Amino acid sequence: MTPEQYVQQKAAASGSSFYYAFLFLPRPRRAAITAFYAFCREVDDVVDETTDAGVAQTKLAWWKSEVAQAYAGKPTHPVMQALMPHSAEYDIQQHHLQAIIDGCQMDLEQTRYLDFPGLQRYCHLVAGVVGEVSARIFGQTQAATTDYAHKLGLAFQLTNIIRDVGEDALMGRIYLPVNELQQFDVKAHEILKRTYSDRFTALMRFQAERAHRLYDEAMAVLPEADRRAQKPGLMMASIYRTLLREIERDNFQVLHQRNSLTPIRKLWLAWKVQALGRV
Repeated sequence: MTPEQYVQQKAAASGSSFYYAFLFLPRPRRAAITAFYAFCREVDDVVDETTDAGVAQTKLAWWKSEVAQAYAGKPTHPVMQALMPHSAEYDIQQHHLQAIIDGCQMDLEQTRYLDFPGLQRYCHLVAGVVGEVSARIFGQTQAATTDYAHKLGLAFQLTNIIRDVGEDALMGRIYLPVNELQQFDVKAHEILKRTYSDRFTALMRFQAERAHRLYDEAMAVLPEADRRAQKPGLMMASIYRTLLREIERDNFQVLHQRNSLTPIRKLWLAWKVQALGRV
């Protein structure tokens, strides 16, 4: 299997909303974003699929070394072999990849966030930086597009957090800020035991409203000159925001189930943005 085949398989197997947006890109950009996304999946899987924290730490340390080695001209992993030919053209820098690994490292060291600024730092590493690199690959020409990418990445990550509250609780993780749990009088043990209440619903509505504000802010700061190039991000925004609205319509029944959209619906939402240019 070639490195290109490896990353294609890795991206397709994830079933992620991101994959559907890649399908509409020209071949060189599609190859770059697929390799970059496969890298993100690899390091994220270290945390999600490795039960021993010590082993996960060792694996992430290996990835940090592999990234440094790749930028020194000696990649050994198929993901880095597929990604490095695109790094110069799309200005994918070593610090971007190392930051994403640092974000995954936070998952091993921290299961609570005291306030939103603390959570925001984590989201910046695992999603904002991903948005920044993706915007470059998609064809960014305006500096302001980086701000759009960071805001959109944060909105995506907050949507993920809302969707995965119950799933994360099974692993002992609560990403909802502690001071906001206190604000709505929701106890950590209620979430860990996956207990619903009107207080929990109000807390989740507060989280959803913030995510919606970030989607709106991202769209507002996207320069018109880059709007066409950034269509893949807009496709993902359409898919993620539709998912968020589904969760809201379901009254935030996220403690015992993981909401998702069907592949055909994701493809339809992506196609609408491609054809009509609307989110």
